[in-house]
Amino acid sequence: MFPEQQEDKDGDTNLELIQGLGQTQVPVSESTIHAMTIVGQIEGHLILPPQNKTTKYEHIIPQLVAIEQDPKIHGLLLILNTVGGDVEAGLAIAEMVASMSKPTVSLVLGGGHSIGVPIAVAARYSFIAETATMTIHPIRLTGLVIGVPQTFDYLDKMQD
Repeated sequence: MFPEQQEDKDGDTNLELIQGLGQTQVPVSESTIHAMTIVGQIEGHLILPPQNKTTKYEHIIPQLVAIEQDPKIHGLLLILNTVGGDVEAGLAIAEMVASMSKPTVSLVLGGGHSIGVPIAVAARYSFIAETATMTIHPIRLTGLVIGVPQTFDYLDKMQD
């Protein structure tokens, strides 16, 4: 049978799928490892503009709960390429990942900046691609500075 004549589970041939939907039947493989991506900015309590690439924490949290409860899923692969985002949302995701009973692995591709760092290291095993970067913001001050030269030198190094 030619590929365009193969039928899917609904009886549609690949040719009918291409004509009707512009796609073919993609082979589906069952895996016991769930891969989850966190890309763009982590959107939390504030809604970001539509042109921003975002990952919404209200979508991630239920997925993590479902992964934890599904007996067919044996582990989680968390793939990150994020510029950071909402701190509280990121910390909630990191707490969920850290508290999972199933094995968790994180892989940073591109970037894992700001609140992406705690999410990345919340997994049991964390990996970063050689070309990826992770940036932690310099410290922020409340205005209270201990007046000793060592403190000034430390803050000066942090700003560099």
